[in-house]
Amino acid sequence: MDAADDLLLRIGADRELSGFLAWPGDFDLERRDPVEDLRLPTGAPLAPIAGDGAGGTFFLCGEPGTARPVLYADSEGGAALIAADLAEALALIAAHPYWRDLGNGHSPADLEAELIEHDPGYPARRDRALALLGAVPPTAEEALARLRACAARTVPDFRPIARHQDAAGPYDSAYTVLFQD
Repeated sequence: MDAADDLLLRIGADRELSGFLAWPGDFDLERRDPVEDLRLPTGAPLAPIAGDGAGGTFFLCGEPGTARPVLYADSEGGAALIAADLAEALALIAAHPYWRDLGNGHSPADLEAELIEHDPGYPARRDRALALLGAVPPTAEEALARLRACAARTVPDFRPIARHQDAAGPYDSAYTVLFQD
């Protein structure tokens, strides 16, 4: 077991933290069943760790005890690395649950205001989750810069391929475009 596995166990044992990550973070430990069985071109293992409400899956890439970046694969055939490791991914998701929209022309302030409109207790819940994770929240600018750097590393080694015969080939690297400068 490595640090990522320990962190996942800790989250699973804390209802408050796992609840916040599930919503609004859309990182649900109960949704570990990917839409497709995926593999990496390098043969490195992919371990599904959480899913989102739209059918996407978060994976740890690589063997326990090694550097394990986090890959997000959506249900539409798009994928990208989103963080260098699980701790960085969780800091991103907790601080900016709207991370997918950061590089999509949306103002972080507007995204934040929309969350607060739907959940006035969101800022306090976010701060509590970050404290429970022991995470320093990245600013929106830092988060987007990290997303871009990670997404740029996706191709070729971390671009997943569906294992079944009818697969259309490797997943699209659309997120790498989304998070480009």
